[in-house]
Amino acid sequence: MAKNKLIYGVGDIPKFKNLILYAFQTLLAILAATIAVPAIIGLPTQIPAATLGAGIGTIVYIFFTKGWSPIILSSSFAFLSAFPVAISFGYMGILVGGIFSGVVYIIIAIIVKMVGTKWVDRLMPAAIIGPVVALIGFSLAPQAIRDLTAANSTDPFSQYNFVAIFCGLVTLFTVTYCMVQNRFKSVKLLPFIIGIGAGYLLATIFTLIGMATNVSYLKIINWDNLVKSFSPITIESFFTVPKISLVEGIKEMVTGQFAAEIIEASKGTARLLDGVGVAEIAIAFCPIALVTFAEHIADHKNISTIIGHDLINDEPKLHRTLLGDGVGTIAGTSFGICPNTSLGESIACVALTRNASVATTFMTSCICILLSFLSPFALVLQTIPRCVIGGICIAAVGFISVSGLKMFKNVDLDDSGNLLTVCTILIAGIGGLCINIPYIIADDPEACKYIPIASVATSLLLGIAVNQFVKHIKRHEEKLSKHPHDKDK
Repeated sequence: MAKNKLIYGVGDIPKFKNLILYAFQTLLAILAATIAVPAIIGLPTQIPAATLGAGIGTIVYIFFTKGWSPIILSSSFAFLSAFPVAISFGYMGILVGGIFSGVVYIIIAIIVKMVGTKWVDRLMPAAIIGPVVALIGFSLAPQAIRDLTAANSTDPFSQYNFVAIFCGLVTLFTVTYCMVQNRFKSVKLLPFIIGIGAGYLLATIFTLIGMATNVSYLKIINWDNLVKSFSPITIESFFTVPKISLVEGIKEMVTGQFAAEIIEASKGTARLLDGVGVAEIAIAFCPIALVTFAEHIADHKNISTIIGHDLINDEPKLHRTLLGDGVGTIAGTSFGICPNTSLGESIACVALTRNASVATTFMTSCICILLSFLSPFALVLQTIPRCVIGGICIAAVGFISVSGLKMFKNVDLDDSGNLLTVCTILIAGIGGLCINIPYIIADDPEACKYIPIASVATSLLLGIAVNQFVKHIKRHEEKLSKHPHDKDK
């Protein structure tokens, strides 16, 4: 997408009332990823902290990138496999994991500042970055479909509910109409808000009918937690202070006791952090951070093509985006609960709405921080049915995949080396190839510990290896062609 096709450029500031709407829409686009991570790791009560961390981390990122990049930093799925190690040492373990992740980025930023970015282009050309970006979208696709088919209710059929699918598809078609029509500029800028509104309204109608007829299958929305928060009405019904890793970690070290949610998430195995624990956390988190560096490159090349400005080689340059991501991750984990990453959903939102205003990104961050303290708003957002989020994610996740495919459309696939590089990445990633490197082996398989490398990261590393091997072969053949007598050796 060319820069002149944007409705709002990076430096544009929409009118305040519109700015609030656009920011809220971006929040809805990143909501699923932001709240999913704490829920998956067994700390659903920490969703407000994750929202707070996303807001603070993004503001730090905007500062380091000098307002050039309209990307939201929020909860990273990449570190899910490392979280069990961190949680076994409580909140302090989570904090240390986030610090290690951020420090890896900072070290790479220093290296990039000293030696430049040419090595990055040589290591990860379009034949690698393109399919990796596509894989990021493909890897999120199963979750998008699981959401589309699920209701928020406790009905036994909630994981596959035809009514939920209908609500999700109405959401998708509403988003599609908003984006395709050209009569109303405001509608074109707010497809997610309008789409979620339509899906939520339809889900509400079905839910009310289900409540009136006592048919649980029609109860798509679950308002139980929202109702409970006002029974009885207390100050906590309106205002809450998130549990942040830094404060809770200090409490653990001082008192020697763990919060109830940590005991539950760790299944009672949590222990105070010591030197061995720090080493285990480093082994679990640092390799993943090295791999998410490639995702950082892919995301920033992607957003660069959307806004028509090279963020890696021009302003603010790669070392600043890395610093922003690294320091933002440390801040986001310290004041939240999860290491952060640049969210593909926020990039998709920029591309689909054609609104690249960093002012919108900043306002989204402020809303994230505000909502983390306001109980009703957070609880209302959590009532948005999974099927409605799934309808949105089909568009957002699909865009990530397609943008990746577009990035290597000009790659010469008649060249066997490029073809094999792309094939290796796509098949390894879609096939779900993962690597678990053992560093503690025990007789009991459950006692073994591994350095986990997820499928996207594994396919990236494998693609780099194949690409470098191909280059080595070509250099060797080129050398032989210049010195034919070497063939006899």
